[in-house]
Amino acid sequence: MLNRFDGDRQLLKTARFQFPQWAWVPTFVLVQIGLQLLLLIPDLGQFRMPIRVGAFALSLGLLVGVRQTGIKHPAKPWAIAVLCIMALELFWHPHLNSLPAGVAQCLMYLAILAPLFWVSRLPLNLNSLRGLVFLLWGFHTLSSGMGVLQTYYSDVFQFVLSTKIQAGVFGGDHLMIQLANGKMIHRPMGLTDIPGGAAKSGFYAVLLGTGIALQERRFIVRLMGIGSIPIGLFCIYLSQVRSILVSTLICLIVLAFTLLYQKRFLRLTALLGGMALGISVALSWALNIGGEATSDRLSSLFADRLDQVVYQNRGYFLEQTLTDLLSQYPLGAGLGRWGMINDYFGSTVNPLTAPIWVEIQWTGWLLDGGVPLILAYCGAIAMACYAVWAIMTNPTLKPLQLWASVVFAYNVGAIALTFNNSLFLSQSGMEFWLLNAVLFAVAHQLQKQQMGWFSGIKL
Repeated sequence: MLNRFDGDRQLLKTARFQFPQWAWVPTFVLVQIGLQLLLLIPDLGQFRMPIRVGAFALSLGLLVGVRQTGIKHPAKPWAIAVLCIMALELFWHPHLNSLPAGVAQCLMYLAILAPLFWVSRLPLNLNSLRGLVFLLWGFHTLSSGMGVLQTYYSDVFQFVLSTKIQAGVFGGDHLMIQLANGKMIHRPMGLTDIPGGAAKSGFYAVLLGTGIALQERRFIVRLMGIGSIPIGLFCIYLSQVRSILVSTLICLIVLAFTLLYQKRFLRLTALLGGMALGISVALSWALNIGGEATSDRLSSLFADRLDQVVYQNRGYFLEQTLTDLLSQYPLGAGLGRWGMINDYFGSTVNPLTAPIWVEIQWTGWLLDGGVPLILAYCGAIAMACYAVWAIMTNPTLKPLQLWASVVFAYNVGAIALTFNNSLFLSQSGMEFWLLNAVLFAVAHQLQKQQMGWFSGIKL
């Protein structure tokens, strides 16, 4: 009898401390934030590589650790096709740079796509999505605020530069800007160790802050969302990352069109008015602080015809990919031949597997898996956008429609950034699949409660 009592007590103790499954999403984001903040500690700069790897390793760990059966996101078959192509490249392609680099490249793709699989196994609800949005918005707004402080008080709030940048030819000096008062500072870093890093935070602060301002009913929360918009835009302007500025404007325009499609005319009017006010206030603020350097950088976007501006910045790399590299590597150039994977794990012994410079995502996809990988990954992204659109236009999912509009706008902005950098081979790519997977899982749960089954996505 005593043994039975002890056993029951042990079961109660185990149940009491069981980690709730829904909490894996905020835990994942908090760990990502924590790892990012660790890079700001000077003494940990030498451990940059394992810290960066840890962000992706956690995603792989959750893929293995969360064992339930997941719902069928329409992008999953395409993601599986991507992983199969990468496996074939690893075992078949004769120009593999090195086995460690090839394995690391495959694991990178798997880790970035992993949220599409492990998130779909979690019992999520509308509060899960709101919690994720507020967590991302809160961190990036704080990071943007730090970027503002770095422009005013750089001697106090400036963090140590990334060891990778310090070891470069210029030591980070090429990433400095001159303010209107003549002072030279690094581009706002926010809560990162990379000059200009505050621009990414500014993007999230603007887009998610806009969503919060349009969605939330509580006046204080809505006011905070509105307040994050000029702060985020200021950081984007001062960071002088034009691609993120263009992507942010694209997202806001797409969000406006989705509101028009949904006939939310009151919110559309608020969005257009807020955009005009926020952009003008932030621009005036940034030009007052940043001076001529900021003005010249922004005016360069309108200095020539749009096609020529695009070509001079990143269009050249797309042309080179289509005209030169496509004919050379229609089935890929061999894994591990570009980017940080090559820096950390690559080999320089064989000239046939020498590193290749990559600036945009399309070049990276071509080198890693050729045309088949490009088609498969584009298929996955297209199906993710289709799933969000289906949620956004489903009248039975009204509580999710506005958030779906924000995610849809975010997706379009992410697609635009593939023409500027390798977004889907970074933590930003992992965030893309996390947001899309959480939205879909919440939609599935919501409609399951309402109708007993999920009819929002019909393929």
